[in-house]
Amino acid sequence: MFGYRVPAPDEAMLISGGRRGLGGAPFRVVTGHGKFVLPVFRKTRFLTLAMCEAEVTETCVTRQGIALNVRAVIAFKVGNDTESIINAGQRFLSDQDQMSVLTGRIFAGHLRAIIGSMTVEEIVTERQKLAAEVLDTSKIEMAKIGLIVDSLQIQSIDDGATGYIDAMSAPHKAAIQRQAQIAQAQATQASAEAEQVAARNQAEYARQTAVVKAEYSAEVDRAQAQAAQAGPLAQAHAQQEVLAAQTELAQRQAELRQQQLVAEIVKPAEAEAQRIKLLAIAEADRMKIQAEAAASYDRVALDRMLIDQLPQIVKEAAGGLAGANVNVLNGADGLGEIAAGLVSQGLTILDSVRGNLSGSDNDGRHPGEEVKNLLQLQAKKDDKKDDGPVNLD
Repeated sequence: MFGYRVPAPDEAMLISGGRRGLGGAPFRVVTGHGKFVLPVFRKTRFLTLAMCEAEVTETCVTRQGIALNVRAVIAFKVGNDTESIINAGQRFLSDQDQMSVLTGRIFAGHLRAIIGSMTVEEIVTERQKLAAEVLDTSKIEMAKIGLIVDSLQIQSIDDGATGYIDAMSAPHKAAIQRQAQIAQAQATQASAEAEQVAARNQAEYARQTAVVKAEYSAEVDRAQAQAAQAGPLAQAHAQQEVLAAQTELAQRQAELRQQQLVAEIVKPAEAEAQRIKLLAIAEADRMKIQAEAAASYDRVALDRMLIDQLPQIVKEAAGGLAGANVNVLNGADGLGEIAAGLVSQGLTILDSVRGNLSGSDNDGRHPGEEVKNLLQLQAKKDDKKDDGPVNLD
């Protein structure tokens, strides 16, 4: 639109002509928005608000009298407030490049003043402190010309050919070198140990690999051998099972044959032996019974014969007295005693014969022979008695 002007975001529009600006400034300041400007009657100029840079290279003498070449870089800009824009516009609007030149000169002066109050050691070791002091001392002057400093960086500090900084740093360099050597030795040792560990690990891995390969090869060989022997082993196992079955069958047949032999021969033989034994026992019992019966019959027959022969025995005994000279002293009583004696003698002979018969059963002699012998013995006794008289008192 005709007459409407808008400043850039990093610019301030200065409108001169017409009424004055803030604080009696010869222009009005417009930032961040547009403005109608009457042509011919109003004039507009633009002041940059962008960041600017100034470089300072200055030879400064320290409190120790040692010259140092210091190089610094300042980052600055026009302040955003209206007062700073007015101050900067009044000074640098026609030649805005002069802001960097003037800023460099201002900081060079403050840098020389502050370095002159410090030692080389402080300057080298406390650069941030140096920069902060320079900023603090230059802040008021920079504000007067409408500029603000964003940062100050000390780029380099050099003592030229004096070698002071090198001498100052020599012990530190030696210590650093020593530490570096120690670190290098430790690193070398650690590297050697790591190499040794790696070598051992590699050897161990190789050994384990060889062991695994050997085990795998042995397993493969064993499997192949088992596969090769599977057929013969199966055949031998089958033959072994056949032999075992045949052996079991032979054992069963032998047991069956044994049972048959027992049933056919042993059992009948045992039965026959038992039968013969029972027959022998029965025969022995029968013969014993017969012998006992015969012995009993012989005793009964002997008793009967003795009874039958008793009169003859008495007769024979009395016959022995026939030719004897017997004197009877007491008459009829004496004869009775003689008769009783004969009967008693006959009974005695009978008892003797019975007793001898009891013993003769074991001698095998017949009872009749025993009776005959006893009668002959009695007759001999009677013959001896006939030699003298018999007195029967």
